[in-house]
Amino acid sequence: MVEELVAAGAALASVGAVYAMAAARVVKQYERGVVLRLGKLRSGVRGPGFTMIVPFVDRLQKVNMQIVTMPVPGQDGITRDNVTVRVDAVIYFKVVSAADAVIRVEDYRFAVSQMAQTSLRSIIGKSELDDLLSNREKLNQGLELMIDSPAVEWGVSIDRVEIKDVSLPETMKRSMARQAEADRERRARVINADAELQASKKLAEAAGVMSEQPAALQLRLLQTVVAVAAEKNSTLVLPFPVELLRFLERAQQPAQQAPRAEDPSLRAGQAAADPRQPSAGSQPPPDQPQELSAQAQQLLAQWQQSMQEQLPPVETPLDPDFGGSKSGQD
Repeated sequence: MVEELVAAGAALASVGAVYAMAAARVVKQYERGVVLRLGKLRSGVRGPGFTMIVPFVDRLQKVNMQIVTMPVPGQDGITRDNVTVRVDAVIYFKVVSAADAVIRVEDYRFAVSQMAQTSLRSIIGKSELDDLLSNREKLNQGLELMIDSPAVEWGVSIDRVEIKDVSLPETMKRSMARQAEADRERRARVINADAELQASKKLAEAAGVMSEQPAALQLRLLQTVVAVAAEKNSTLVLPFPVELLRFLERAQQPAQQAPRAEDPSLRAGQAAADPRQPSAGSQPPPDQPQELSAQAQQLLAQWQQSMQEQLPPVETPLDPDFGGSKSGQD
């Protein structure tokens, strides 16, 4: 008798253990459990933790409540301005109603993916190329609204939609590159023209100041010569001031030409022929003083010495016909 009771208790314990193992379920923190009893939805959704169901009668289906990241495959389309593009995106969504996600749609992930692809192609056809490239925030909001409208009935909430990349044909890329290059060249020309205008105004002011003082132009010429000669890697052709040549010519001409004696009879004949000529007893006009020629020679010597100190050695002698000097180094 006792043995029969022990055997019956063991059998009941085994049956209870098997039943507990078949009925026990564990729902994770990020999941919710939807129970279908004989194909009919139970009113309560099982929360996270340990739960029990009736074996062979109830069916527990777990639904993930986390945010799902789903890439949308690239879609080929033609924009409103007739440009062929390929656009891909990414969508973020989550389940807000576990019962609706199980009952109202067969596979909510597949449904959301197909709806995202269809909406993306629709957005491509309604938008222009410039909007796809520069105004993506507005397109993302419109795409999110288009997907979220039917997804609400499935118990799914669209959290965010982002357009990742827009692929253009090679011909369109080259055209856009040429357009950007032309625009930058136009801006560069405008800036250069503005700089030339400002420089011309400053040069006009400088020319006005130099016109009042002619010596300033000579000083500016000497400064330019010194700046060019400092590099010692170019041939310099120095123009000789014509005014200085004329001054030296006028200063040295009286000193080089000696006064020639004139025939008294010839002078008398000239006086008789031309009554406006001075008489033989009158004195000729005095020549220019010798100090002027000495001053001119001293000025020329000082100028040559200063140029030899500032410029490289002169390889070719002064050419009087050319009116300048030539200096340089190999």
